[in-house]
Amino acid sequence: MTAELELDDIQHFLLARTPARAARYEFLTFADAEAGRRWLAGIIDKVGTGASVGSDSPDARWVTVGFTWSGLRVLGVGDASLASFPDEFREGLASRAAIVGLTGANAPDHWDVGLTSPDLHAIAILFARDGAERDRAAREHARYLAETSGVRLLSFLDLEAISAEPREHFGYRDRLSEVPIEGMTRAPIPGSGRPIKAGEFFLGYADESGVVPALPQPAELTRNGSYVAYLRMQEHVGAFRDFLRAQGATQEAQELVAAKMMGRWRSGAPLVLAPDSDDPALGADLQRTNDFNYAEMDPHGYRCPVGAHIRRMNQRDDGESQERHRMIRRGGTYGPALPPDAAEDGVDRGIAAFIGGASLTRQFEFTMNVWVNDPSFGNLTNERDPLIGTHDGTHDMTFPKRPVRKKISGLPAFTTVRAGAYFFLPGVRALRTLAGASTPARRLA
Repeated sequence: MTAELELDDIQHFLLARTPARAARYEFLTFADAEAGRRWLAGIIDKVGTGASVGSDSPDARWVTVGFTWSGLRVLGVGDASLASFPDEFREGLASRAAIVGLTGANAPDHWDVGLTSPDLHAIAILFARDGAERDRAAREHARYLAETSGVRLLSFLDLEAISAEPREHFGYRDRLSEVPIEGMTRAPIPGSGRPIKAGEFFLGYADESGVVPALPQPAELTRNGSYVAYLRMQEHVGAFRDFLRAQGATQEAQELVAAKMMGRWRSGAPLVLAPDSDDPALGADLQRTNDFNYAEMDPHGYRCPVGAHIRRMNQRDDGESQERHRMIRRGGTYGPALPPDAAEDGVDRGIAAFIGGASLTRQFEFTMNVWVNDPSFGNLTNERDPLIGTHDGTHDMTFPKRPVRKKISGLPAFTTVRAGAYFFLPGVRALRTLAGASTPARRLA
């Protein structure tokens, strides 16, 4: 096995962000293997690869295709092969929700109907430059589904950017960092760390342990593939704004609380580099806004609290074995923005994200369990991630400060998980194998 990334075979999804500002996630079910293979055979040529995603051509293909474990089974993958996949993928996120802290209002009992069912077999992600192009692509796929008997749309989600620059509904600037991958030619953003071994994200390559992990069998089905965890997270924007107003009498005080919770000002400027006031120019400069560390520049969290969201999700030089837990995040916003002066209107809005890598357990599940939802993370007491952790009004957040720290008690939930699932993204050659296997139970046993 060569260490050189096979960019013409790896789906583009985790390799690079597209210039898309809109997308549709379509969740599908197959009546039988023949129907699933027929649908797949007709869509493969639209799937983008790492070799083509950088193209500016209007014909650039930005479709991504993934399957659940039950979807692979329906496609006819044999029992021996299915059993070689890791337990967490076979069981699915809904069955393991409590392990990662998705309890209470975040539990699967409250998720989208259909996404917790074994009838969820596949996802097709349709990226587009804007909403109009997304709608055109959705209509084209709807016509294709109508012509392909035995494949049914369980549900879909439309996404679209809510501002000219990447921002989520709470107002924080997004897409500020990118995990560098060994074998990619683009230079890492300053502060993003050294390139991570490709095997941490794609099957069939050496990972940070220095070895190539065993592949689920057969290798032709899994080499160049990745696992992704899907989460749809509703953001309670009105509740967030009310909370900030309760914490600060002035706009400046409220913005500081928002920055302490995230670890960045809403402009994207990091607290480590801009501890006292916002610096929008710094936040917008990708060559500077990630160029900091914690162990040397802010060991006690006086600038960026230890429990802040970005410090939990990437501890940089202040944690152990960081490279084994790095993940690639993709996704975007759904739902309309809540106007600045409006009260909570009950409209569902938020982020629908995919967290990808080579190990759901070591990457996604570890991060959710230990970094996001463990109350004792970083030697803290009774704290969870202030923005995406599971909250019920009983957890706190501490802002270290001399001479007296500030503590916020009874943090409410600002987000609620509404859907989740595990998918496998095969390489393009594997997609062709799945689509063309006349007797896949024999060929892919």
